[in-house]
Amino acid sequence: MPDSQPRRPDDNAPDSADAAPTDGAPALVLSGARLTDGRTVDVRLSGSRIEAVGTAGSLATRGPRIDLRGYLLLPAPAEPHAHSDSALTADSAGPDGPGPASHRAEDIQRRATEAALLQLGHGATALRAHVRIGDVRGLAALEAVLQTRRALRGLADLTAVAVPRLLTGVAGADNLAMLRDAVKMGAAVVGGCPDLDPDPTGYTAAVLEVAAEHGCPVDLHTDGDDPTRLARLAAMAGGLRPGVTIGPCAGLAHLPLDTATRAADRLAAAGITVVCLPQGGCAGSERRTSAPVRLLRSAGVRVAAGSGALRDTANPVGRGDPLEAAYLLASQHGLRAEHAYAMVSTTARSALGLPDVRVEAGFPAELLAVRGERLPAVLSLAYSRIVVHRGRVVARTSAVREYCDSDADAAAGPDLPRQGRSDSGAGPGN
Repeated sequence: MPDSQPRRPDDNAPDSADAAPTDGAPALVLSGARLTDGRTVDVRLSGSRIEAVGTAGSLATRGPRIDLRGYLLLPAPAEPHAHSDSALTADSAGPDGPGPASHRAEDIQRRATEAALLQLGHGATALRAHVRIGDVRGLAALEAVLQTRRALRGLADLTAVAVPRLLTGVAGADNLAMLRDAVKMGAAVVGGCPDLDPDPTGYTAAVLEVAAEHGCPVDLHTDGDDPTRLARLAAMAGGLRPGVTIGPCAGLAHLPLDTATRAADRLAAAGITVVCLPQGGCAGSERRTSAPVRLLRSAGVRVAAGSGALRDTANPVGRGDPLEAAYLLASQHGLRAEHAYAMVSTTARSALGLPDVRVEAGFPAELLAVRGERLPAVLSLAYSRIVVHRGRVVARTSAVREYCDSDADAAAGPDLPRQGRSDSGAGPGN
């Protein structure tokens, strides 16, 4: 865990994502930041909103200022597909591991909190975590993740998806009741994996019924390799409010082109959002491929991108970094950098039901400053980052690269050159 821990929340404080603890604090000015359109601006934040955007040097404040010369200022990304209850368990597996990861509530909460802080450090100020419920563990993992959500209040917004394994037949009856209990406990989204149920259609129908009862969004985990099943899902979910999300849908990429195109058209018509995982699936049996992003986008499907597994048994080297997901979309799928970044920021936030963020007055102060001048370079070398959530800096990463002296300059001493231009005004860190 990092040296600085999240402040324990006041148990009497309202547990609401709309709470804005920074309201009333002195305004914060981000000065000299570069925008993706090439402008260099000052941005004044007041409370949880952007109060003003002006040309560099034009905005005055009696509060603090942060010099962002040499940084690109972006809407903060969001993580639409995390697995907080299983994150950071990879070291427990393997011949040299200590054995199966602990499923005690306090250990799950510790791992979930550490994982969320890692993702926050990367820039994700909002996260959606898929959490297993049912079987012998009941609702313990969900309760642990909800405790993490409360502990992170003011640092990041975390919502939980309740994910039962079975929902149909005698074996699924208890899980169906537990799914309803999970919503009452605080799970904001209902979901699951219909592919694992003997009756996938019945499973989907059960989830949609619970969602309709409680007015919850739906987020289903499916490989998407059965076009008939996808067609049924689209027919059942079309028009459901507040919305249906599915992912990672890597199986769509392995269907014949005309079949995949028809499936994409049905998903678009039903208004279903697809969350792809460019680093690969988040279950051990899944293909290490991603959904056909360009085909889905061409059909009009809203496509967001997530990270999925974060150093668990499905992917022991998963990073949980939205900018890595955007990099893979650009490098592997051929998307333009701005489109790739939108899938982990603007579109991801929309998939989570969050308001749009733009670097303009009146919009939420959910921002990410990354060392660099252009978006493609930022996606390539996104080392130093400053994360703003609800109008205040909540995470900062500073990287410095140093080189040893050449033989010709060895006599000059140990004053090593550092990455970055000395005229940037943002210090030696990159």
